Amino acid sequence: QIPREPDHQAGHVQHAGMHLVDAIEDHLDALVSRWYALAREMEQYDGLNELSYDALDDVPDDGFRALLDDDAVSNYLIAHDGETIGPLTLREGEHPSREQTRYLRIENLAIDEEHRGQGHGTATVERVRDIARERDCDQLKMSCEWHNDGARRFYRRVGLRPKQVQFAQPVGGDD
Repeated sequence: QIPREPDHQAGHVQHAGMHLVDAIEDHLDALVSRWYALAREMEQYDGLNELSYDALDDVPDDGFRALLDDDAVSNYLIAHDGETIGPLTLREGEHPSREQTRYLRIENLAIDEEHRGQGHGTATVERVRDIARERDCDQLKMSCEWHNDGARRFYRRVGLRPKQVQFAQPVGGDD
């Protein structure tokens, strides 16, 4: 049974049975497998997303261990009625030259396919907004693949707005 997340803020929004669980080393397998599924989904959007691992069993967990130890990063398992239904990675940051200095970025958010369309993603973003307020952040950020229309619609639907476009280019010798 997954333990329930404590209510840090009275009256915070919680979708019936949905809560966040602080990820610990015991959760590495769940984090790695869900990251791998998400990363595989992202491969279709750009060649720069191509994974270097052919199978889940090939993915080392050392990068995820480092994330668990990073003070700027928070990893959660999204749970519904005691069952893990997705991963969530948040990163805090600052823009010291701006009026709205502190931000919380959603780096990874995915709901297992069989649990999509049931309000869990929306409830997760609502909970992340609460976390951002609790941490005195001024804004919530998220990015997604340019051609991932479903993600773009979802983020607009939950109140985020397009602000910036990120460009990328391979710089290796064979690119």
